[in-house]
Amino acid sequence: MSGHSKWANIKNKKAKVDSQRAVVFQKYSRELIVASRLGGPDPAGNFRLRTAIEKAKAAGLPNDNIKRAIDKGAGASGAENYEELTYEGYAAGGVAVFVEAMTDNRNRTAGDIRSYFTKFHGNLGENGCVGWMFKQCGAILFENDVDFDKLFEAAIELDAQDVVEEDEQYKVITSVENFQNVVEGLEKAGFKSVSAELSRIPENVIEITDEETAKWIVRLLEKLEEHDDVQNVYANFDIPDEIMEKLEG
Repeated sequence: MSGHSKWANIKNKKAKVDSQRAVVFQKYSRELIVASRLGGPDPAGNFRLRTAIEKAKAAGLPNDNIKRAIDKGAGASGAENYEELTYEGYAAGGVAVFVEAMTDNRNRTAGDIRSYFTKFHGNLGENGCVGWMFKQCGAILFENDVDFDKLFEAAIELDAQDVVEEDEQYKVITSVENFQNVVEGLEKAGFKSVSAELSRIPENVIEITDEETAKWIVRLLEKLEEHDDVQNVYANFDIPDEIMEKLEG
């Protein structure tokens, strides 16, 4: 969990710095397009679209861009035919990496991702080689100014799997099947989340104490995150704080 958390911190910092970049907006737009295409353009009846809209707004995506993406997905403007694909492999040090992507050209995306793994001392593997190491779940984040005991009680009553404190926030973890029920139930109970999304948590983590190895891992993950077609990247590493500080510096 800690390795996953540290990479999430890096991504959050990076997102704040890069929030106005077109590549970041493109990622949110693609999710809006696909969500609208699969479930319809009305967020009231399309939970995936509703969460996509909330994430896009939190990232600063203009309302006009959000509406345009939803219209594309609904067929009003000729939506791109994006496929949802996953890629699996290993970074330096044997760290497992799981990539979720949306692309309109799978050959281009696969070629780019393979080249990144090779360049940064990793190895792109076959589908299934590391996916079993990552538990898919729902993750709902709250600021830590909410009452933890009341949040915990409400979440457990909704059959959430766990509530943990992580990086000065509270995280409610759910099964994939119960994710929507917990999100909506906590909203009705008066708890406003910072974010709510399906995520993948590693079942175990690898301790990385060599700075050179850590550098290659972080460079690979950053490069993957920067790719237009990549939506999410998950990895099962844990790096000591002092090495992470050097890398971030």
